[in-house]
Amino acid sequence: VHLGDLENSNKRTIFQYVHPAVCKSCQLLMGMTVLDPNNMWNTMPTHTHERRMEVYFYFNMDENTRVFHLMGQPHETRHIVMANEQAVISPSWSIHSGVGTKNYTFIWGMAGENQTFTDMDHIAMGQLR
Repeated sequence: VHLGDLENSNKRTIFQYVHPAVCKSCQLLMGMTVLDPNNMWNTMPTHTHERRMEVYFYFNMDENTRVFHLMGQPHETRHIVMANEQAVISPSWSIHSGVGTKNYTFIWGMAGENQTFTDMDHIAMGQLR
């Protein structure tokens, strides 16, 4: 799946490996997102998945590249600075989004009762604090 655009610095390709249309599982979705060169944002505008949680594993990053992984409730966000080959868990109630100092790649896994990839609750930019 090709998403995003150069104007918003979020042009990326999403590969879906464990997905009902490709490989069925009980409660797991899994894939990989590759940001195009000169693109740094992923999952913006941010969102939550009320019926599933998500895990990110960042890799293929240079030694000095970092991803600022945003999470928390929309009115009280936090960030975690991620380096190459580090993972973070994003609970279902938490927003999740990331911006890197350079393009990056990550493996993602979602677990929960809902396997509809596009089922998400978008958060308006004005709600982020």
